[in-house]
Amino acid sequence: MTSTASEAQQSRAPGEQPPSWQQRLRRFGYAPRPVIGLRERLVPPYSKPGTQIWHVLGVPPVLAGHLLRWAAWGGPLLVALVAGLLRFWNLGSPKAVIFDETYYAKDAWALIHQGYEGQWPKDIDKSILADPSSVTVPADPGYVVHPPVGKWVIGAGEQLFGFTPFGWRFMVCVLGTLSVLMLCRIGRRLFRSTFLGCLAGALLAVDGLHFVMSRTALLDQVLMFFVLGAFGCLLIDRDWARRRLAAALPSDDEGVLRPDSEVAERLRLGWRPWRIAAGVCLGLAFGTKWNGLYILAAFGLMTVVWDVGARRTAGAVRPYAAVLKRDVAPAFVATVVVTLVTYVVSWTGWIVTKEGYYRNWAQGDGKGGNWTWLPDWLRSLWHYETEVYNFHINLTSGHTYQSNPWSWIVLGRPVSYFYESPKPGQEGCPASETSDCAQEVLALGTPLLWWAACFAVVYVLWRWAFRRDWRAGAIACGIAAGWVPWFFYQERTIFLFYAVVFLPFLCLAVAMMIGAMLGPPGAHERRRVAGAVGAGVLVLLIAWNFIYFWPIYTGQTLPISEWRDRIWLDTWV
Repeated sequence: MTSTASEAQQSRAPGEQPPSWQQRLRRFGYAPRPVIGLRERLVPPYSKPGTQIWHVLGVPPVLAGHLLRWAAWGGPLLVALVAGLLRFWNLGSPKAVIFDETYYAKDAWALIHQGYEGQWPKDIDKSILADPSSVTVPADPGYVVHPPVGKWVIGAGEQLFGFTPFGWRFMVCVLGTLSVLMLCRIGRRLFRSTFLGCLAGALLAVDGLHFVMSRTALLDQVLMFFVLGAFGCLLIDRDWARRRLAAALPSDDEGVLRPDSEVAERLRLGWRPWRIAAGVCLGLAFGTKWNGLYILAAFGLMTVVWDVGARRTAGAVRPYAAVLKRDVAPAFVATVVVTLVTYVVSWTGWIVTKEGYYRNWAQGDGKGGNWTWLPDWLRSLWHYETEVYNFHINLTSGHTYQSNPWSWIVLGRPVSYFYESPKPGQEGCPASETSDCAQEVLALGTPLLWWAACFAVVYVLWRWAFRRDWRAGAIACGIAAGWVPWFFYQERTIFLFYAVVFLPFLCLAVAMMIGAMLGPPGAHERRRVAGAVGAGVLVLLIAWNFIYFWPIYTGQTLPISEWRDRIWLDTWV
């Protein structure tokens, strides 16, 4: 009933050779998908951890059983706890307005107090750090070029803890910690392995770029959180839809699930709340930074392709036609329409206060025209968006730390958020030093993790192309959605820290590669031991690398010689 390679393999007579195209692709690593039951293909079971390690540790079988049951949540929570402790440690340091915090911290403070961004004086940062209670929010509207969601998030922390470095970094740090927890659970669902899920989250926890971004009040970490949330919701929706298909398919006399073309092509999957939740997350991502639109396009296409695969597996003869008839319209509403509605709602503060920048444009300079039947606030918002778009596409002024997206994955040009040169005997600089020390916060990914990710990206592309592994395709989609669009704006002023949006997918790619290093379940013991040693060494080196660069992630004072030891490439200065 289906056209998948595995069922074609089942239909061939014993000894019959596979098609010639498969023969030719074998030299590149192609392997037919193993024969698996239909139910397991629709809803793969989670792997069962071995018990050998518990015998080695001397853990009683009953306790080992409880630990295994708790591991699904206990493991991710433990990884997130460690990540949170690292990120919240001394969060208010450096006590300064670092890099673009000078925009977003102040815009967030204005939003939570008056619903729109104000026009701040240029020299106000010192007054804020000295005595924030003496600072008055400017009533004059300010021209801002990013939507408000990320600033509302930052403002929530300021509302809780005040107009201080700790306050404006607090909520970003919370989202950074929660993103580690989410990635553990997403990896577990994607790989059907608690170990690999926790490994992916642990890699994110010890990445320097994610660490620095979690401790800085910028928008990109907030964007990453909502993008990752959308991906997780779509994964849950995928399992939910395939489980619904499996429940509707007939079983034979022996209870074995059988494909059925009529069920596969005609079944309406109905209300899909997790897909709607993904639309809300994508709307919040779009409402944080505009490149959330590219994520929407990529994820929307991905979820439709998943529906095609599900219906084909269930027995659909014409899966594309079935998806076009049954799934595309609901998917469009749940993703695109929900995203756009969420985006517009995110501007509520600007809409209701009527004092924001360009808020009354439709009643003044924009009066008249062919669109007067639309509400004035909507026409004003559209004009504002048009002006912002023109700003972004014409942003070509040079910057010391700008970089080309080709260099991001090898960490060619990280961004220095903060740098000072304490004198000997001051601010932790040893009095014995003969020159000034260095104090820096460098938005640099953990080098060994990112360089390993270069190989991991190649691996997932190979696995997607030649093993037709949907998990590799999903990871590749996440990487491409966050990275590829920037290649169309190479003349624009862009920075390496934009890559934090697809960083979780790099961690998933590395976890998948490490899983392959460990070997398949039926591999020989010597192969498994060799793979475990290699994987363990790689993970330990990545963790050591993060510890080594810790001083320049947290703005610790270093003798200039020790600082230079950590500047591995000339382009890092």
